[in-house]
Amino acid sequence: MKTFLLLFCSNVFMTFAWYGHLKDMKGKPLLAAILVSWGIAFFEYALQVPANRIGFGQFTLPQLKVMQEVITMIVFAAFAVFYMRTQLTLDYLWAGLCLVGAAFFMFRGAAV
Repeated sequence: MKTFLLLFCSNVFMTFAWYGHLKDMKGKPLLAAILVSWGIAFFEYALQVPANRIGFGQFTLPQLKVMQEVITMIVFAAFAVFYMRTQLTLDYLWAGLCLVGAAFFMFRGAAV
């Protein structure tokens, strides 16, 4: 559970670092957006690195990657809808189902 929570929080910072400047810094110079994004990304890494270190004993490397991708899609969908005011479409559902399928195949037979 600790790995999941750390990855979730890490992804919140990652999503803001990667996409938040599109809304908040539209009129600012590119260098300013890059520097702010790097500052936000520091917190992403401060959470992501421990998450992977903690989780690597419990999960395989491919399982950690798929878990991170599923979390990323969940966080991104919420960010896109609630922060960026993007309309939720069926494409989110289809993409999510593909990730559920990936998680199923990565975790089937695993005693997690």
